[in-house]
Amino acid sequence: MAERFDCHYCRAPLQGKKYIEKDGHNTCVKCFDKICANTCAECRKPIGADSKELHYKSRYWHDTCFRCAKCYHPLAKEQFIAKDNKIMCSKCTTREDSLRCSGCYKQIQPGGQNVEYKGSAWHEECFTCSNCKQAIGAGSFFPKGTDVYCVTCHEQKFAKHCVKCNNPITSGGITYQDQPWHGDCFVCETCHKKLGGQRFTAVEDHYYCVDCYKSFVAKKCTGCNNPITGFGKGSSVVNYEGNTWHEYCFTCKKCSLNLANKRFVRQNEQVYCQDCAKKL
Repeated sequence: MAERFDCHYCRAPLQGKKYIEKDGHNTCVKCFDKICANTCAECRKPIGADSKELHYKSRYWHDTCFRCAKCYHPLAKEQFIAKDNKIMCSKCTTREDSLRCSGCYKQIQPGGQNVEYKGSAWHEECFTCSNCKQAIGAGSFFPKGTDVYCVTCHEQKFAKHCVKCNNPITSGGITYQDQPWHGDCFVCETCHKKLGGQRFTAVEDHYYCVDCYKSFVAKKCTGCNNPITGFGKGSSVVNYEGNTWHEYCFTCKKCSLNLANKRFVRQNEQVYCQDCAKKL
């Protein structure tokens, strides 16, 4: 007597009929579709015995459901890329991976002109000044917090302005008494020599190099007739009745005793110590 050849599930005879072997068991088509068929990852319906099945990493599809998640192009016979649990064609993957403009949020095509700054990207025409809204493109700009400014707007809003010419100081510059100057503007009133890094003297908001101050501005010592500059040895002075002396020149006409901080007598445009004045 021949051994029975039946469906593992419903025990229907399979002799002469179509059947499927699954997990070591023979199954009729009906039981296979109902019990054993994999579920399509796209349409969520069983993949029957009469359907073509595709699988990738423990997931299954009808061959007609294996499509790009973006453009729905059939991929059963084409290359595909799996990304974030999605199946995509190469074209859509390229678009998905391409940079997006931080200005208009549209894609930046590979090879296109763009600006990249601090991990973000812009189309050149979308990279604009936060103040005037004009495109900066590949030009120079200044960041300020989350904003960016073109050179002109940054100068107008943030740059210091020279107290002499009132134009912005874009680089370098000199600060004197908390006021900013261009190096080319901070010059001697007389000879126009630049005073940055040099010794100078300020007189009523005018500035002079040492030589010009000595020659044109400084008072002359009544004793030696040399200029009183306020520098070095001549930094201490004596003033009396509209006349000025270097401290070391303020001496008795007869005995040469230094009279600074001492009693003295002036007679005939000269100064004398008290002892010498008594002998005149």
